[in-house]
Amino acid sequence: MLDPDFVADCPYGPEGQLLDAVLLVDHAQSLVRARMPTHDELPITRSQRAHPALHPRHVSGGLMIHMTGIMGFAHAFYICGLRHREGWVGYGARIHNARFHALARPGEPLVLEIRATQLRIGSLRGVGRYTLRFHQGDTLVYEGDQTAWWQKIDPEAQLTT
Repeated sequence: MLDPDFVADCPYGPEGQLLDAVLLVDHAQSLVRARMPTHDELPITRSQRAHPALHPRHVSGGLMIHMTGIMGFAHAFYICGLRHREGWVGYGARIHNARFHALARPGEPLVLEIRATQLRIGSLRGVGRYTLRFHQGDTLVYEGDQTAWWQKIDPEAQLTT
């Protein structure tokens, strides 16, 4: 079960978080590990025109990239102590490397891991570089090297256009 404070603070609702458990928070290694159920009704997956040989049902690559952002939020929340409700917002800045090693099929959960390799968080801004590895059982399905930035804004500020 996810920490209700994590669920409430995330800028995505539970249907966009797609996690069911945080498995490990290791401050010394700047590492967070979480579990993502996989099933036929995942966003994008449910819209696939699946064929057992030509296009088997799988967790979409676009959804996996979305999950790198959710894991970035989890890292900011659990390791850095940044809270969205206090004005902290983060965005992916660069995917240095992304590699899909295998299809993730609906059924067995994915175990998602993020580790900061470089991290600098100030009072109003921050930047981090992360390695990400997603496994389904013993199979590595995705690995990435990405940079994200963080900024603290006034949560009471009104958006002007």
